[in-house]
Amino acid sequence: MSEPNPATRPLRDRALDLIKWLAMLTMVMDHLRYVGWHANWLYVPGRLAFPWFCLAIAVNVARSVSRSVQPRISWTYLAWLAVFSVVAEFPYRLYMAGEVTTLNVMPTLVLGLMVAQGAINRAWPMRLMGILALGIGVAFGPHLMFGAYGVLLPTAFLLVLRGSLWLAVVPGVVCLLSNEWSKIIDGMLWGDPISIGALIACLLGPWLGLTLLRWRTTLSVWPMRRWAYLIYPGHFLLLLGLRQILA
Repeated sequence: MSEPNPATRPLRDRALDLIKWLAMLTMVMDHLRYVGWHANWLYVPGRLAFPWFCLAIAVNVARSVSRSVQPRISWTYLAWLAVFSVVAEFPYRLYMAGEVTTLNVMPTLVLGLMVAQGAINRAWPMRLMGILALGIGVAFGPHLMFGAYGVLLPTAFLLVLRGSLWLAVVPGVVCLLSNEWSKIIDGMLWGDPISIGALIACLLGPWLGLTLLRWRTTLSVWPMRRWAYLIYPGHFLLLLGLRQILA
C-alpha cells in the first residue's frame, strides 16, 4: 500500500498520498455495507479502492526503478505487505464471516507488486520473480480477491503511468475484469443503477486516479507511512465493534 517516504517530499507525493487516503476511504465505505445498514449503493464507490491501491504500488515501483542504476527487488516493501497479509486475515474473516470466498486483498497486492517489479526491470532474477508471481496468481486466482486480473492491475498502471490519460482505458478494462464483471454487465442490462455505477467506477476509476496523481495540489495531505498498514486489519475490528453495537 505504502512505502516509507523520504524526508523531503515533492509536490507529486502529496497527490499520491491523497490517492492513498481516498483509497482507504472508499474501502471503508465498501465494507460499511456489512455493518447491517441497507446501503448497497456503497458498492459503487467501493470499486475505486482497489485500483487506487494498485496505482500507488505502480508509482512506488516506477520511482524505485528511476532512482536506481541497478534496480533491485524491494524486499522491505514486499515484507511489509506479506506480513500484513497474514495479520489481516483473521480480522477479515471475523468481520466478513459468511461473505468470505477468498483471502483478504493483501496477498493480491503482494503478487501484483512482484509482477510489476518483474515487468519493469531487465534483470532476470526480477523477471523470474514476476513470472512466478503471475503463475501463482493464475493458478490460485479463485482464492485471491480480484483474482488473476487483480494481480495484473499494478502492471497495467505501469504501462500507462507516464503516457496519455487516454491509455487509462487499459487499467480500466483490467479493473472491470478483476471485479464480478459478468454480474455487473448483466445487472446493467437489466437497468440496475448499482451495476451501472459499478461499471462506470471500474472503467473510469483508473483514469480519475491518474488525473489526481498529475494534479499539482498545494493541499496539506497527511503523509502515509508504515503505520498505515495497521488501518487495513484495524478497520475490520472497528466495523465489527460497530456492528455489535447496532445489533
